[in-house]
Amino acid sequence: MTVLLLPFGGYALARAGIVPEGAPVVLGLLSAIVGFVLLPALCEERAPYRHSSTHLTARTLTGERSLDLNRIASIHLLTTFSYGGVHRALVARDAHGVRLGITTERSRRKLRRAIEKADANVVRGISGPRLSRAARVHLGLAPDQGLGIHTVLAFLLLTTSASLYATVAFRLGGL
Repeated sequence: MTVLLLPFGGYALARAGIVPEGAPVVLGLLSAIVGFVLLPALCEERAPYRHSSTHLTARTLTGERSLDLNRIASIHLLTTFSYGGVHRALVARDAHGVRLGITTERSRRKLRRAIEKADANVVRGISGPRLSRAARVHLGLAPDQGLGIHTVLAFLLLTTSASLYATVAFRLGGL
């Protein structure tokens, strides 16, 4: 959030005469690149990976993370777009607060088995993790319905928020 709020700080500094008037525009463009491109990739898994029956460990841009497969709290599907097409990552969070973006097929299989095990425990009264509908479909645990709607909504949300953000940054910069 701090990165995305930089143009507003630049606006305050420009109003005080400390930085040039166009500073919010420059800060806005740099913040948009960092915020919309880099931030979603911070928790995504990178090689090397280590898998065990209870943990999924992978390197990320912010260091090594180890997800406890027995204590998964929530999973949602993060959809981003690039020139190569649609990029999907399952962002899993465990009870310890560790977040890991699952992108490989092997890790998805491990996560799917952990969810199936947790779903079996729900029958015995133990609450299972919260899964978004799109994450459940992407894992193959639900009929293939709604992923297209999720993709369209993700695209509309991304383009609308990026457009509004750029408009505000340009207005703050006096353009």
